[in-house]
Amino acid sequence: MTIVRNLTAVAASLLFAVPAFASEGDHFKGKPANTLEQAVANFSEYNNRLEDMLAGELGLEAMNEVHQLTYTLENALKKLDDEIDELEDTLEKVHKASEHADPDTVRSAGKQYLSDSRKIVR
Repeated sequence: MTIVRNLTAVAASLLFAVPAFASEGDHFKGKPANTLEQAVANFSEYNNRLEDMLAGELGLEAMNEVHQLTYTLENALKKLDDEIDELEDTLEKVHKASEHADPDTVRSAGKQYLSDSRKIVR
């Protein structure tokens, strides 16, 4: 019985070690987030998947699934971060234009800001 436990422990440790030793080309990359809409959709879907995983048993298979889905979440967060930076820049244009009483820029940059921001929050 001890031999079976030891073999099980070795097999389990290999499950975790294989991704760590995989070459960069072999490692899981997750779903891409090339657009804001794609990032928001992946973020929502994979947060739900993570929530479901956390509600269940976190055995070795589940840990591997969590490991893989975090790559998609990281891709989504990176894209969201980039898009938020752009939103901040656009809002700053609105802010400065309002200080300088420039209604044309306030209107155009304001519309752009609202259009882009509503892709994240409606």
